[in-house]
Amino acid sequence: MLYDTYTVFWREMVLLRKKFKSFFAGSMVSPLLYLLSFGWGLGRNIQLDSTSYLDFVVPGIVALSAMNASYSGTGTSLNVSRLYYKTLEEFLVAPISVVSLVLGNVFSGCFRGLFSAGLIIIFSCFFGANLCLGGWFFVSLLLTCFVFATLGLVAAMVVSSHEGMSRFGTFVILPMTFLCGTFFKVESYPGAIAWFVKMLPLTHASISLRALAMNAEFPLVSLLVMTAYALILFILGVWVTYRVE
Repeated sequence: MLYDTYTVFWREMVLLRKKFKSFFAGSMVSPLLYLLSFGWGLGRNIQLDSTSYLDFVVPGIVALSAMNASYSGTGTSLNVSRLYYKTLEEFLVAPISVVSLVLGNVFSGCFRGLFSAGLIIIFSCFFGANLCLGGWFFVSLLLTCFVFATLGLVAAMVVSSHEGMSRFGTFVILPMTFLCGTFFKVESYPGAIAWFVKMLPLTHASISLRALAMNAEFPLVSLLVMTAYALILFILGVWVTYRVE
């Protein structure tokens, strides 16, 4: 199974190498705009709980960048392969397991998410952010990438058109971008809305990355919630792939 997973993953990396320049440029644009506008433009003179707003917002932008790159890296690629090029059928009839197919695609999405998030971390240092980047921070970042890569896979296997993928992003990914504590604290919401927002995975990704980057209290609850999301979405991803097969 490991070799089959590696084969699927390597194929995605070969395809990524052919379009690396566009991937690299696309990974920088939105996060850099967020850093410039919220982190540097808005936040240079704002203090938030004895820390700068820049230090507060950068982990949220890292979580946001990891979400977008992991989700689109898996979801868009699989959706096009399944509906347009029909190359997904080649894997489904090949002598590899569905679990290997799912893991290979999810790991390729994780790679894209980690790469995009790594760029933001590097750029944030030039902006003057002070982050505590320990082992648990990268565990949380990898978990974030895995969750949204599996979400992209589930969406690609369930949605039956390219327009449907676009609508899924509009109704699921876009709201999380602005609601899930990326740029401000979730506690700012009134009770019912705060409860709903705390159920979303990007909220816990932002909370855990921010707490670890700012050397605050260990975010055990958020990490457990992210782990639960990862397991549920992975099982769901295997199941929907079996249905396609």
